[in-house]
Amino acid sequence: MEVTVVQLIVWIVIAALVGILGEVIAGRRAPAGILGGIMIGLFAIFLIVGFFHFHIAGEPSIEGVPIVSTIIAAIMLVIVWSSLSYNRR
Repeated sequence: MEVTVVQLIVWIVIAALVGILGEVIAGRRAPAGILGGIMIGLFAIFLIVGFFHFHIAGEPSIEGVPIVSTIIAAIMLVIVWSSLSYNRR
């Protein structure tokens, strides 16, 4: 899988939007603030596009990134990451 510079920039913008949207829908915040949201978004894009090669039929995509599948993955990642990093006292 080859990623161009333009595609990487688009992925970072999509990752920020998807990460923040994942946080809002999950009702939790990722650790590390906005950078955590971008990291979750990039990891969700990597999982959906690069690892699982998963997309829903007819799903809209931008620069090869399926939007709905990536948002679903980001929601799951926010829930898992915030659950693991939550300090219970």
